[in-house]
Amino acid sequence: APRLQKSQHNQNTPFGIQMNTSVSILVFLLCIGSILSRPKDADPAKKRVHEDENLSEIDHGLGEDADAEHNPDYDHEAFLGKDEAKSFDQLTPEESKERLRELVNKIDKDENGEVSEEELRNWIDYTQKRYIYEDVDRQWKQHKRASGDKMTWEEYVNATYGQLEKDLEARTDYDYKSLLTRDKRRWEYADQNKDGALTRMEYANYLHPEEVEHMKEVVVLETLEDIDKDKDGFLTLEEYIGDMYPSEDRENGEDEPEWVKTEREQFGEYRDKNKDGKMDRDEVKDWIMPENYDHIEAETKHLMYEADEDKSGSLTVKEILDKYDLFVGSQATDFGEALVRRHDEF
Repeated sequence: APRLQKSQHNQNTPFGIQMNTSVSILVFLLCIGSILSRPKDADPAKKRVHEDENLSEIDHGLGEDADAEHNPDYDHEAFLGKDEAKSFDQLTPEESKERLRELVNKIDKDENGEVSEEELRNWIDYTQKRYIYEDVDRQWKQHKRASGDKMTWEEYVNATYGQLEKDLEARTDYDYKSLLTRDKRRWEYADQNKDGALTRMEYANYLHPEEVEHMKEVVVLETLEDIDKDKDGFLTLEEYIGDMYPSEDRENGEDEPEWVKTEREQFGEYRDKNKDGKMDRDEVKDWIMPENYDHIEAETKHLMYEADEDKSGSLTVKEILDKYDLFVGSQATDFGEALVRRHDEF
């Protein structure tokens, strides 16, 4: 969708072809910024289902097989994140413990000298969603022009689209009014205290609504708007299939691929729960945001169980450091695993 106004010096030439080099570069940078900063529209070519992913690609070794060997590398990536876990593997045990001690101070938000189960869970959640927070920080800095700890709707629109809201709505080269209406609705869902401005956390929820419970309804509404072609508030089988397998992808006379046939069966057997031939809002929500196994909760309880020696329900610094190789790696643990691998290969 077009985002930028044409050069005012070249109204009659497409994209202001006569602009000088400096202005061309500026427009290019603004265009890139607007594309990156606007919340992601649902794309039919992309996966719509939002599922909680495992905390690591490594097998934890704690499945139904009682003889399975526990793999601490899974815990390291869950607790630290993949990249940070690798950096710990290069440290000596002493260095690893010292850096872990520093992390404990960050995790202990109430500064009472212990890490509660909630604090541990929040930390693991943060490490797994670090890319989201980094994206939010980058866009917050890019958009935030005025002083203060909140971003106004007017500030966001001007930074994202390069024009004031009333000027965008008056344009005839693109339906900006519908675009702004959709953005404004999501903004209002994110604005929990209804003051018209977003804090950094509310802005994170605006950019990534699938991550928080109170924003999930707007994700459902946006999905319905994208796929519901007759605008009756429901998804028929053909609308459902048409989103995944649009007409331009179909070849005349060709049989449907097997995966499309499977999706047709899925619609009838699982998506349309009340068997009325269409999906309502609740059914769409169950489809795109299914209830999943909570990997973060499971890992939190696992770490608490292993490290909480006195079973007090919280972890002292000593308990964490005593079990440092459960939380983080080091040269020692990495070397030990290498020896095991060599022995097995031998």
